[in-house]
Amino acid sequence: MLTLRSILQHICQFFRGLAVKATKRMYRSSAVFMAGAAVITVVAFTSTGFGSGGKNALTAFAETPGQETAAEEEDAEEEEPVTEAKVQVQLTEIKKQGQLLAGNLLEKEVQQKQEIQQESKEELERINEQIVMDAKIKALEAEENARQKALEEERRREEEKKAASRKAVSDDDYQVLLRIVQAEAGVCDEKGKILVANVVLNRVKSQEFPDSVRSVVYEPSQFSPVSDGSINSVKVTEETRECVNRALEGEDYSDGALYFMNRRGSRSGAVSWFDSHLTYLFRHQNHEFFK
Repeated sequence: MLTLRSILQHICQFFRGLAVKATKRMYRSSAVFMAGAAVITVVAFTSTGFGSGGKNALTAFAETPGQETAAEEEDAEEEEPVTEAKVQVQLTEIKKQGQLLAGNLLEKEVQQKQEIQQESKEELERINEQIVMDAKIKALEAEENARQKALEEERRREEEKKAASRKAVSDDDYQVLLRIVQAEAGVCDEKGKILVANVVLNRVKSQEFPDSVRSVVYEPSQFSPVSDGSINSVKVTEETRECVNRALEGEDYSDGALYFMNRRGSRSGAVSWFDSHLTYLFRHQNHEFFK
């Protein structure tokens, strides 16, 4: 009796130890195997003549904490792996979320750096463009200033030249020049008046004629207004004065002409002399110019 009980207890402890390490399915299989082994053991002992030993053995086996205790221990053992698995899953999920968050933050940081770099590049390009534009503007301003200074210098020289030309003629010569131009070209346009003044001044410069306006104009048989006295009665207009001033300042259309005549108003002998002794240059309005 004691021996049978001891054997059953050892068998239960053996399978209980296996149940701790086995899965739920393995535990069920071992429980069935253990039950079958117990039945075989009881039958074996009954057939060998232990008498009531089989019944007592079954009673002892029934009293032994078997399947219920093993099932409770298995549930306790199973709860722990399940809990650990859930924790592991949660930790994995938290790790994934952390990695995702870190990746998003890193992506945003990289994007912000790229945007800052792009803005810095664009700002640098704008600064360089502004520098180039400012340099071009300064160069243009310097060029314009130089051009203006050159023009001012040219105007200054022209004014000095004109002033020198006017000073080269005395007041008396100036008045004589005004009257002869008015008398000879009073009905002519501005160019016609300037041309008459040019001829008089060309004679003053020439070695063939006197060296003053008065001497040139009043030389005998040179200008008909002097011969007929109309030079003394003319009224000088403002336009004639302006044309004489322009001639004195250097405005010259004469091509070096030293003579002019109005063919229709001149004597035939004078006309013949002009044609035979002088070189024809050009004609402007009623006057023909010779050299």
